[in-house]
Amino acid sequence: MNRFRTMVVVLITICAGPAFSQAWIDYYSSIDDFRIHTPGEFEVSETFYSSEYGVELPARVYSYEPGEDYYAVTVVDYTQSERLHEERARNEAEYLLYWEIDIRASVAYAATNFRQRGGEVTYDAYHYIDRIEGHQLQITNEDNSRTYAAMYLHDSRLYIVEATVEPGSLPPGFFQQSLQFMDENGVRIRYENFLEANKVRTSCGGVQEGIACNDWTR
Repeated sequence: MNRFRTMVVVLITICAGPAFSQAWIDYYSSIDDFRIHTPGEFEVSETFYSSEYGVELPARVYSYEPGEDYYAVTVVDYTQSERLHEERARNEAEYLLYWEIDIRASVAYAATNFRQRGGEVTYDAYHYIDRIEGHQLQITNEDNSRTYAAMYLHDSRLYIVEATVEPGSLPPGFFQQSLQFMDENGVRIRYENFLEANKVRTSCGGVQEGIACNDWTR
């Protein structure tokens, strides 16, 4: 069974010009727990992502390329960050500190990577979805195409949403704004406050140095 389930729930016609329209798909990944509207069927590939502190992390790229446009969701798995940092650290104090810093810095680091691509940054600001914090960028590239990027950290996974469209095209706001985070049962997560929105998962369990510890650190 293909675990990347695509659900066509609603077809929406978006007019991008006098003679152009396209049907959008409600795409759901049961592996990476997200849902998003995309203008076409994603291709899914596995890769590695270099973190700010030099760890190679597994990642999946969901991408669709109609013509010169590009739509993608990249999900970077930081859940093994502690183990990976421990394997490469020079001493215990180093990995005990930096495995979590690497996760918490992931949104800022991803945003920096987009800025360093070049072009003119025309929008650069904090953003959140259902109390899950992140950042958004808009960039006019050297060829006058436009890149719209957003990144969010949830459950020790970094979600990077990117769309690049040709000059003169309408902004792909529907793609970016339709992102939803899902639980293990496929139900949309809607946190009531920011404290509930878990950023970093920890494996400490039980009690650590007299402080109660569950499966999460915020």
